[in-house]
Amino acid sequence: MAAKKKTPVQYKGLGRRKTSSARVILVPGTGVITVNGVLVDEYMPYATCVMDLKQPLVMTSNVDHFDVIVNVIGGGFSGQAGAIRLGIARALMEASPEYRAILKKAGMITRDSRAKERKKYGLKSARRAPQFSKR
Repeated sequence: MAAKKKTPVQYKGLGRRKTSSARVILVPGTGVITVNGVLVDEYMPYATCVMDLKQPLVMTSNVDHFDVIVNVIGGGFSGQAGAIRLGIARALMEASPEYRAILKKAGMITRDSRAKERKKYGLKSARRAPQFSKR
């Protein structure tokens, strides 16, 4: 008989923002964040995006307690950072229900539903109409 392998403790969370979707796994570790197999500082070109996605870990003081493994698709860097942030927040709530009050107060567990509005026919963009000419 094959012996059962003990799987490490891991917490999962799904985050979405604009057109990005991020699957996040939290594993007890030293605070390494990998996005699509690359370290977060190499993947994200902007420090503000990295700071934004780390907010749930900083607020719950878990920066050095969990390794974060992220698989993210779609959108740009800002949307991906928002999706990762929501995924991390949901995974932290799965890890410990006490974090919910801290994250909810900071607005971290609400999905930001804002997305680009579609272009309508007869208009130049979503709402921009062609210039009116009286004559």
